[in-house]
Amino acid sequence: MNSYKFIVLGSGCFWCTEAVFKMIKGVVSVVPGYAGGSTPNPTYEHVCDGTTGHAEAVRVEYDPAIISFEEILTVFFGSHDPTTMNRQGNDVGTQYRSTILYANNEQKLAAEKYIANLKTDGLNVVTTLEPLAKFYEAEDYHHDYFTKNPNQAYCSAVISPKLAKVKKKLAALLK
Repeated sequence: MNSYKFIVLGSGCFWCTEAVFKMIKGVVSVVPGYAGGSTPNPTYEHVCDGTTGHAEAVRVEYDPAIISFEEILTVFFGSHDPTTMNRQGNDVGTQYRSTILYANNEQKLAAEKYIANLKTDGLNVVTTLEPLAKFYEAEDYHHDYFTKNPNQAYCSAVISPKLAKVKKKLAALLK
């Protein structure tokens, strides 16, 4: 029996976030989806219109024997802008908010401490902490989107540069 843990994170487009976490050592799986809203069984189209309350998010399953929760947070905060409310680049709306959807009090407390340290260092973090009520897996075509569509315009213009930046900035955490 494994002792894997998981966390649900929203940091803008889930295609980007999935691609980032797939590069990280100790990450077992990354599943794109929707969380944090009140609409049951949301679809991509509904989430994109901004009325469901859900954020595009990923469920990151990881092996704590290889990577700590704090290192997962380091990747999360190091791979997006946690200082812009409801926006990542050209993606605007609550569905693109920076959010940590914690599964238990231990995750909540660790995230609060991490954010407090960032704020002490002068970073104006607007990342929300929300209890995870339900995670809805995204439609199949969103899974491994970057891997399957590296030459698609959004992937070339947004995801590839982000991955290059993460590779440089977080090299010690890469597979």
